Amino acid sequence: MLCVFDINETLLDLTALDEVFTDITGSATARQEWFSLVIHTALTVTAAGGYRDFAEIAGAAAGAVATSYGREIDDEQRKRIGAGLRSLPPHPEVPDALARLRSDGFTLVALGNSPLATVEAQLANGQLDGMFDRVFSAEQAGSLKPSAAPYRQVLDAYGIPADEAIMIAAHGWDIAGAQAVGLHTGFVARPGQIQLPGAPEATIQAADLGALADLVRSRYA
Repeated sequence: MLCVFDINETLLDLTALDEVFTDITGSATARQEWFSLVIHTALTVTAAGGYRDFAEIAGAAAGAVATSYGREIDDEQRKRIGAGLRSLPPHPEVPDALARLRSDGFTLVALGNSPLATVEAQLANGQLDGMFDRVFSAEQAGSLKPSAAPYRQVLDAYGIPADEAIMIAAHGWDIAGAQAVGLHTGFVARPGQIQLPGAPEATIQAADLGALADLVRSRYA
């Protein structure tokens, strides 16, 4: 079984950016507002049949959130956000969960919406790069998740049918995109994350990646 992992929030902890956005805006909730706007923009672009660099979206969204608080973001602050995004720490249970899956013979790959160089830097800085067989980006497919192309590029790279892979993510939209292509799905119910209302539930779900890894191992080993 091929295990395909989302990056931000699924593996890496975005709360590390809370201080940056609080300093920029004066609001303790600005980081959540920023990432919600990033995802909303990415989904809208994708639904309209277009493509934009995810890092470009993130930068524009940071400026928009700052403006909403009557602030103007400068180049140094943009660089601080970019550097912070590339150096996010993994959630505490992630390294052990990935190691257990690898030891059981699962093939692990990463699939992010960020440009490939950013995804590779994130995994390297989080000391997770050695856990993955390959790293993929929606940039290579020319379309952001949850469109079909990013998921299919992974399947095509391995020459396997969709039912031989599981997409593991902490976002309902990512689960829905993978389901539409036919992958098994594993939802990591991070705080504040829920599956899409009215959509089919993920194949398996758990509160963190450690518990989800145990379910993957028992169901697909």
